Amino acid sequence: MEILNNWVNEVNDLLWSYVLIIMLLGCAFWFTFKTRFVQFRMFREMIRVLGDSANKAHEGEKHISSFQAFAVSLASRVGTGNLAGVATAIAVGGPGAVFWMWIIALLGSASAFVESTLAQLYKRKGKDSFIGGPAYYMRYGLGQNWMGVLFAFLIAVTFGFAFNSVQSNTICAAMQGSFGFDPRIAGAILTVLTLAIIFGGIQRIAKVSSVIVPMMALGYVALALGVVLFNITELPAVIRLIANSAFGWEQAVGGTVGSALMQGIKRGLFSNEAGMGSAPNVAATASVTHPVKQGLIQTLGVFTDTLLICTCTAFIILFSGAPLDGSINGVQLTQHALTLEVGKAGGIFVAVAIFLFAFSSIIGNYYYGEANIRFITPKKSVLYIYRLLVGGMVMFGALASLELAWNLADITMAFMTICNLVAISLLSKQAFLLLHDYIAQKRSGIKSPVFDKNKLPELKDKAECW
Repeated sequence: MEILNNWVNEVNDLLWSYVLIIMLLGCAFWFTFKTRFVQFRMFREMIRVLGDSANKAHEGEKHISSFQAFAVSLASRVGTGNLAGVATAIAVGGPGAVFWMWIIALLGSASAFVESTLAQLYKRKGKDSFIGGPAYYMRYGLGQNWMGVLFAFLIAVTFGFAFNSVQSNTICAAMQGSFGFDPRIAGAILTVLTLAIIFGGIQRIAKVSSVIVPMMALGYVALALGVVLFNITELPAVIRLIANSAFGWEQAVGGTVGSALMQGIKRGLFSNEAGMGSAPNVAATASVTHPVKQGLIQTLGVFTDTLLICTCTAFIILFSGAPLDGSINGVQLTQHALTLEVGKAGGIFVAVAIFLFAFSSIIGNYYYGEANIRFITPKKSVLYIYRLLVGGMVMFGALASLELAWNLADITMAFMTICNLVAISLLSKQAFLLLHDYIAQKRSGIKSPVFDKNKLPELKDKAECW
């Protein structure tokens, strides 16, 4: 296991130190510039579109609304990345990592806009609803079927295997920290539950989790905001700490600025998924009148995830005075911080919350993988093997070290993101055309723009569902 961990760590550092950070920031800056800062200048429109879609039902239709797609993607984001990922970033990269999480969210949200707008443009009609995502815009937009298959394979491995290992690792660590449960026993129970659900019985669990998970998310946000308000007088000092750790002279001399930047971008991407290519799978299923609407709403999801929820977690940890020397890491650092703030109940609350968040994410991650396995092949035997492997990786995550679980996730996430960034860079001109059309309609007095492919000859042959 130690040899595997060392090898994974070296590959991870190579990918993130050179390739991915340059691509992520490069695309984020380029999309921000070409859309004329769409994530900032159209913020009010994001709120308006979200509000409109929340009030509209599709009677007699099985298509999901724009608001529902936003809720599903946000539910998949809120969880391990917010509670454990932020803690890991701070423990490894220092408080300065929080600053870089903010930066990747503010700039990377432009990438989220582009990928989700493209997913809407290239969506296809499925049996009961729309289907789509990066694999589809690679196949039908770029005309590169091999690339679509490659991405489908990468997302199936990333979400079904690597990310589920992280979810399992986090659940078992939280249960061990609060209740003293043996990770081997907790992992075995978790694996059995996962296999039981993905082989059948998802409907009842989905109905229950669709109620409990949002309530727990709201409860966590309320608790976190309460802690922030209770410590509001310390807020300026914490912000100075974050800024100094990101740019301070001591940090520059000690070489920790680079660590803060890398950890902030890694954990920020894991949490908000901007540019990764996962959210477009959900964005494509929404029924909207213009592709740009869903692009705007998914952009808002990045802000909600990182600037609100991740920041709350960071402030809880930094307010608490919990040790940042690496002696406590991951979700146990968040638990320890909340225990210092509100007592033992805080740690127990995190353990219960992380179980609900992470377990629902395990099931959600599996279905991301299944949808893309079906893109590759219709063979049921392949799907059955995939399900068994997912269960195996859940058990692996329970037994693996925190570092190994996160490093594996970082590597597969890197390859998946690189593939998606290449595709959306090549197709980005089409997203810019759609944005220009949307803004032109708004300026002409149309409150709710409607996409007419006949008015954009460049996109006429691309938009099958429009």
